[in-house]
Amino acid sequence: MFKKILAMDKRLLLFIGVFAGIIVSVATVKTLAYTDSPDFCSSCHIMTEVHESFAKSNHAELACGDCHLPHESLVKKYTYKAKSGMSHVYFNFIGDEKIPKVLHASENTDEVVTENCISCHENTLKNVSHDAKDNCTSCHQSVPHGKGFKTEDYFKPPKPGELLENKGGTMNNG
Repeated sequence: MFKKILAMDKRLLLFIGVFAGIIVSVATVKTLAYTDSPDFCSSCHIMTEVHESFAKSNHAELACGDCHLPHESLVKKYTYKAKSGMSHVYFNFIGDEKIPKVLHASENTDEVVTENCISCHENTLKNVSHDAKDNCTSCHQSVPHGKGFKTEDYFKPPKPGELLENKGGTMNNG
């Protein structure tokens, strides 16, 4: 069989190779994009409530990966995605009864989400004076996943030193 392939016209082999490469590349890109989509993420039964609240939010046009994955490099993004995906697979296999009704972000995920919030809302942060805590979700915990995703900490007053030095934002009155 290998001899038959080598006996073929080299231009035809090159054409077949390039065509196959294009097909594989497009399929890979489409597959990776689909795995960032809300449709894919909601296919896990533990994400049903999360997806329903997201679909009703003003962020519903975004892909899940826009907020939940780092964007510094493709390697970091897909490494993080693979690690998260494996933990989601694990939780799907341990059974519904062991999964909490409200899923809370890990410290790592909080950092990624905050970086992505700031990336999209940078101009708002420059122009709107507001108090801030350690991360965006400290105050905006229900964005975009609804009121049921606020923890009891959301309603507690800030701890000493928790607010930024320039309480009220960075606007200068002088």
